Amino acid sequence: MPATEDANTLGRYLRARRELISPDEAGVLDQGNRRVPGLRREEVAFLAGISSDYYNRLEQGRDKNPSEQVLRSIARALRLDEEATAYLLQIAAPASPRRKRPRKPERAGEGIRTLIDTWPLTPAYIHGKYMDVLAANSLAVALSPFNAPGRNGILAAFLEPEMREFHQDWEDMTARVVPYLRSVVGADVDDPRLVEILGELSLRSERFRRLWARQDVKHKTSGTSLLLHPQAGPLELRYEKLLVPGTGGQTLITYHAEPGSASEERLRLLASMHAPGHITGTPAADRPAPGAPRRDKRGGHASGGRSDRGPGTV
Repeated sequence: MPATEDANTLGRYLRARRELISPDEAGVLDQGNRRVPGLRREEVAFLAGISSDYYNRLEQGRDKNPSEQVLRSIARALRLDEEATAYLLQIAAPASPRRKRPRKPERAGEGIRTLIDTWPLTPAYIHGKYMDVLAANSLAVALSPFNAPGRNGILAAFLEPEMREFHQDWEDMTARVVPYLRSVVGADVDDPRLVEILGELSLRSERFRRLWARQDVKHKTSGTSLLLHPQAGPLELRYEKLLVPGTGGQTLITYHAEPGSASEERLRLLASMHAPGHITGTPAADRPAPGAPRRDKRGGHASGGRSDRGPGTV
């Protein structure tokens, strides 16, 4: 089944979360003979203090106007955290009637584009609500060509083979990017661009289908990425995701290394290799690793073109 949502968004969410919580986690005595994973509907209803019939109607989409009190009771029964509870309240809220308007192309503001261009040692780029890259500085593109404007972060994460080699923590990275996308999308699941992205990912990536079906919601805005760059070598970089005010969901992503670390030295090397006027193309095997003794320059190196194809970051 495609990962795009059907009309019963609330029911799908409740069912997915119910199937992910064990009886032990919920404090329910497990008497065995379970035919479904997680909790039964009547167990959730009992824990939430509502009737089984009413809970069944919610999951089946036959009752679309639950009170906030009921929803919070269900959230406690399902052991939802603050973010997941907020998402539950959002998707259960009655949709306000609005006239569909053509979606305007997203553009990063000139001021923030100029700002990130002044950061020579900080890879930085801006993506829109659905992770389309809108702007990037030169070091972000040197770190990954998939950071270039016109690319899409989540499509690259799941569909580009280079990502598995570049992201040493590919499993963890993909497991956090899907809940992040769901957190920023919220109840707005019918946007044509989102439908396009989810459709392509659902058809081409089994891992995405499984992660999207979990209905996890997590707006993780900082952490560590373990990368293996084809030129600079291994990099352990901290990332920060900062919402750009007044842009309708645009986000600034920056990377930095621990001061004085080997990763910082390698990041400086990468910046120098892609500085204006620098001749690139020296094979990685012929380049000294950061901190290693320099080779005798009398032998020289042949220079040549480099591929514009490589891994990406999320």
